Amino acid sequence: MYQPRRKKFTLMPLIALGALSLAVTVPALSAASVHAAAPVRYATVVVRPGDNLWTLAAKRTAAGGDVQAIVDEIVAANHLAGVALVPGQRLRIPD
Repeated sequence: MYQPRRKKFTLMPLIALGALSLAVTVPALSAASVHAAAPVRYATVVVRPGDNLWTLAAKRTAAGGDVQAIVDEIVAANHLAGVALVPGQRLRIPD
């Protein structure tokens, strides 16, 4: 009786596919670059009687800038739970 010959399994097609994959992905990955965020600089301000977060942020906000964003940054930088400030308290305010 005649039995068909089975083809031998070779690794050559897999090796060629792997080499082609490397040839395509390595140049694409090497062209990518990672940029770190610019460091944030802070000024230290001592709270005076009558100061609040909004007035302190408004003094540091550029013309046409978002005062609420600066307030949020002050709250985050100082880990404040609320908006109440105490005279003599030191706050870090982004420059």
